[in-house]
Amino acid sequence: MTKHVLMLVANPTTSPVTGWPIGFWWAELSHAWLEFSHAGYHITIVSPDGGDLEADGFSDPEHESGYSAHDIVSQGFKTAAATRDLIKDTPSIGGLSVDAYDALFVVGGQSPMVSMIDDTRVHDLVAQFYESGKITSAVCHGTCVLLKTKLSDGTLLVSGKTWTGFADSEELYAESAVGQKIQPFWIETEAKKIGDTNFITGGTLAEFAVRDGNLITGQQQVSAGAAARKVIEALGV
Repeated sequence: MTKHVLMLVANPTTSPVTGWPIGFWWAELSHAWLEFSHAGYHITIVSPDGGDLEADGFSDPEHESGYSAHDIVSQGFKTAAATRDLIKDTPSIGGLSVDAYDALFVVGGQSPMVSMIDDTRVHDLVAQFYESGKITSAVCHGTCVLLKTKLSDGTLLVSGKTWTGFADSEELYAESAVGQKIQPFWIETEAKKIGDTNFITGGTLAEFAVRDGNLITGQQQVSAGAAARKVIEALGV
């Protein structure tokens, strides 16, 4: 039977650190979506609150900075008739049935660090997928939710797990590039405070994804496709 993947994308908000409008990172949505699409999966894009989604400016291939001008996959996603409206009027996660999906993929960007880190609705959804035996995955700053997601017995989902996320070295790179502090906290720094978890990273801005049982994580935007491929491999289709 055709597999069905739920892609969870953060709602747009404003950074309390920079004052910038923030949202999701294009490549983490588009590159993963393309892998799932090639696998023949049904894909549903949702957000915690529902509604229209907005991408981080530097992730937009058409942004004046030119930072993501090379990302033709995202360029195609945002302009093609078949995909360009998938980030409009997204359903919310309220009332969502975990049983309808085979896997969860949490997309990153700057917004999750503000809008999802303390959102217990998101934590509960991630925990439900994991405890239902479903493949549970996240990429880049979307992995921040794993810092606080607890299972029904009160333990952190990442207890005893090996996982990855945006590295401190990459935070330093980003801050140096823009000349200021960007994030309210760093995922790797916070993960290293958890005594019984194993947070690992690959090279700075190099493709790196990790699977530990039903938990799959990707380090940053370069790793979205790799994380999606691990999801596909885990689902066996």
